[in-house]
Formats: sequence, structure tokens, C-alpha cells
Amino acid sequence: MKRKLFSAMLSAFALLLLMGAAADTDPAYALLAEEESTVSQETELETEAQLPEEFPVPEDSGNPVPEAPPEPVVNSKLLINGQPAPEEINRSLQKGVTYVALDVLAQQLEPSAQITWDGSNVTVVTDQLTLTAKVGELYVVANGRYLYVPEAVQLTQANQAAVPLRVAAEAFGAQVGYDAATGVATVTSGSGTILSGDSFYNQDDLFWLSRVIYRESGNQSLEGQMAVGNVVLNRVADPAFPDTVEGVLAQKNQFSTYKSGVLRKTEPSAKSIIAAKLVLDGGVVKETRGALFFDCTNNSWAARNKQLIATFGDHNFYG
Repeated sequence: MKRKLFSAMLSAFALLLLMGAAADTDPAYALLAEEESTVSQETELETEAQLPEEFPVPEDSGNPVPEAPPEPVVNSKLLINGQPAPEEINRSLQKGVTYVALDVLAQQLEPSAQITWDGSNVTVVTDQLTLTAKVGELYVVANGRYLYVPEAVQLTQANQAAVPLRVAAEAFGAQVGYDAATGVATVTSGSGTILSGDSFYNQDDLFWLSRVIYRESGNQSLEGQMAVGNVVLNRVADPAFPDTVEGVLAQKNQFSTYKSGVLRKTEPSAKSIIAAKLVLDGGVVKETRGALFFDCTNNSWAARNKQLIATFGDHNFYG
């Protein structure tokens, strides 16, 4: 009996020893696990910090994803060399005439064009062309040529100088077309320049025309002077009159200042020279279109025998 009791006590003591050993190992095991966890977190932080800057940003990061640039807005009713013109060309209609921003059209026709703009005057320079336009003027100047702008050079809401499409195209030696069915206008590049004024204007015609314009209408507006010049050129084109400017002026009972020699000695004003160049370049004052006679009284032969077309400035014009 004593032996059995001693054996039981010995077994219980051994069990207590085993339990104590297990309790001693638990803290060490827990500490090791905690250290391994800390090392793992530090490694993850180092890995994240070393990501390249261009690494894709997750969609849920809060940072916006850059959008693709918008497609350029174009004017599908105007094609330049087969391509829709940019909206910045600001195509508009002024009394039936198509106007465009001169600087934008110039860059479309000649990308290397140098353009200056001071809010009123625009200058376009290429290897072949020097073109100037001033807001409010009735013409543009291209290589010394004066091209008529009946409704004047306009200022767009975008602060650009706008001119008639056909005038600008002519300056660049380009061709303009129009499809009435679709309403689409086209511009096609040509020589890149207009013939210079020195080559285009007949100097003899310019000499006489500028002088008769000044003598007959030097106190009139630019268009008033052009209208007188139109009459002279209308006569040149009419079979009933001589076919040169000087011949028209020398005709009997027509321009007394020519016969007296006064006209030859006349020094024309700068405006009269411009008016002469404008009409020699095809500029026509629409109000007096087709007139063959003019006067400033109601008792002239034309007043008694010809049909009045219009009164423009101080002159009456007859067909």
C-alpha cells in the first residue's frame, strides 16, 4: 500500500515538472513570433518605398487618371487642300462675302509664314510674299498689289484681322472653289504668291489714271475716287471707246485737262494712286457698276441723255 502511494506521488511530481517546462518555453516562442512579424512588416515597407515613380497608380487611390487630349475642332464647310479648316479660322459671312482670319489661313497655306499682329495691323511674310492688312481699311497690300475689300478688313471676336477668303487666296496664288449643293468652300494651294505690283501694273495706265482720278475726284473718299477710275476703265473695255487709258482721256470733248496739258503736270495724291491701283487690280464700286459717264451737275450732256445709275459722293454716274 505504501509503495503504491509513493508511486502515485512520484508520477504527480513528474507531471508538475513537465508542465513547468512547457510554461517556460511559451514566452520564448511568442517573442520569436513577434520578431518575425516585425521583420516581415519592415521588409514590406522597404519594398513599397522602392517602387519606381512611374508605377501605375491604383484606380481607387483618389488621384485622377489623365484624360486623352480632345480632338481638334474643325470647320467642315471650309476645306484647305482637302482638309477641314481649323475652327480658329473663324469663317463668317459679311454681306454675302466669306471672311476668314488672315493669320490662320496663312499658316494653313504656308506653315513657315512669319506673322506679326499689333491689334490693328497684321503682316504675313513668306519666302515669296509680303502681305499686310489693317482693320478698317478697304484693301490689303500683297507684294505691292492693292486688292479691294469692299466691306473693309474686319476684327473678329477672337482679336484677329479677317479678310475675304478670295482676296487672301489671291494673294497666295491659291484657287478657291464653292459647291452650292453642299455649301462647302475649298482652297487649293498654287504658286504661293501673287505677281508683284511692279510687274502687274502698266506704268503708263497708272500714270494717267492716277492723275485723272485726282483732278476729277481728289476731294472724294477712296471709293468715290475708285468710281471715277471705274468709269475710265469701263470705257477702255467698251468697243465704243478707245482701248487705252490715255486714248480715253484724249478723246474729243471728254477730258479737257488732258488736251490742255494740265493733267500731265498734275501730281496725284497717295490716295489717288491707291485708288488707281485698286481699279487696275479689278476693284469695282458696286453702287456705280457699269457706269460710262459721270458729272457733278444736273446740266451735263450725260444728265440729259443717259440713264442715272447712282449718285455717289459728289458725283452722278450714268450708264
